[in-house]
Amino acid sequence: MAKAEAPEDALRAERPAQSDRAWVTLVTNADYALGAEALLRSIARTGSTADRVVLVTGAVPESALARLRAVGARIVHTGLLPTSPAFNATHARGALHAAAPFTKGEKPPFHTPLDNFVKLRLWQLVEYERVVFIDADALMLKPCERLFDYPEFCAAPNVYESLGDFHRMNSGVFTARPAQATFSAMLAALDRPGVFWRRTDQSFLQHFFPDWHGLPVFDNMLQYAWFNLPELWDWGSIRILHFQYEKPWADHAKARQLAPLIALWRAHAGDGPVPRPEDLPPPPGAKAQ
Repeated sequence: MAKAEAPEDALRAERPAQSDRAWVTLVTNADYALGAEALLRSIARTGSTADRVVLVTGAVPESALARLRAVGARIVHTGLLPTSPAFNATHARGALHAAAPFTKGEKPPFHTPLDNFVKLRLWQLVEYERVVFIDADALMLKPCERLFDYPEFCAAPNVYESLGDFHRMNSGVFTARPAQATFSAMLAALDRPGVFWRRTDQSFLQHFFPDWHGLPVFDNMLQYAWFNLPELWDWGSIRILHFQYEKPWADHAKARQLAPLIALWRAHAGDGPVPRPEDLPPPPGAKAQ
């Protein structure tokens, strides 16, 4: 069972909230700080006035935090969830990947499964009425303010290999209403004897919100759809692009296949120029329009 929350695990914001709405992401190391910086730049380019919150753990160096502050981040310091030793052992990187290996893509070496559960802490951000969580390995390509008007809990389907995946959700983008009561209920449901969350926070959130509402797939377009489902890809409709599995800032075996997407990420990660959707190439195998 989860142990009592320790004082050092409490949230500590560096500055007050400036809105009642927030985009929230999670950074647990220097690598994901690279992703979050690009994400925050992309959100700023849409003209959004909502706060841009970055939950960070103690493993993030000060140099990375400074770069995030420079692009408008409201930094909120926190720690891992107060889960039991048995839970931690079951969900440690080696144990989890041995029991539930990734067969569709490659997770980078800096991926640590236990860190994923920290995103549940956004329900502790009670200074906000409405939040939208976006993984740090994503980009916002078009304004998404309408997501704040969706109810809790909404997420897009985990579609990147076949249309048969629409029954599963992806936790890279979701809507929430912060409430301490919800967070406490989550901790109670999360850490129970013998529990195993195969895909960490994603499996847990689908369990906790069994009647989750579906967002359009274009609100969380997974990068593998680029080569697996080219008929689904439409640059003019994609609002959030999610680099699941291999990351665009790292060298990896699929870099050649995903070259146009990586180039787009690099444009957002720097000072641009960012290409217009109509100037981006179609995915391989796409039929001519």
